Amino acid sequence: MIVSRNLILFAALNGALAIALGAFAAHGAGPQVKSLLTTGGEYQLIHAVFAFGCAQWIAGGRFARLAGWLGAVGGLVFCLSLALIAFLSAPAFGAVAPIGGLLMIAGWVCLAIAALRS
Repeated sequence: MIVSRNLILFAALNGALAIALGAFAAHGAGPQVKSLLTTGGEYQLIHAVFAFGCAQWIAGGRFARLAGWLGAVGGLVFCLSLALIAFLSAPAFGAVAPIGGLLMIAGWVCLAIAALRS
């Protein structure tokens, strides 16, 4: 098995976006926007690192790679839904955030399965 370069690329871009949103939250956002962007950015950054680790764990096999994709996509969906709420004042996107949360949870469960199987 080879290291999943696509997953590493996706994780790296997620990490960059999380840092950019966090910097904006710290230096250019109002209080309510700051809170939403900070929360979203933290989850996104954690799951970018999670995805990178999963991509590196060759012995974890397909469940480790699946875990990485679920975590990274979940972090992105969660973060973007909070950013859309913040920037567009569109609370309807609050219904999307739990989808990201479920994907992140599924990623951690897949990682546990990978650990049991390896």
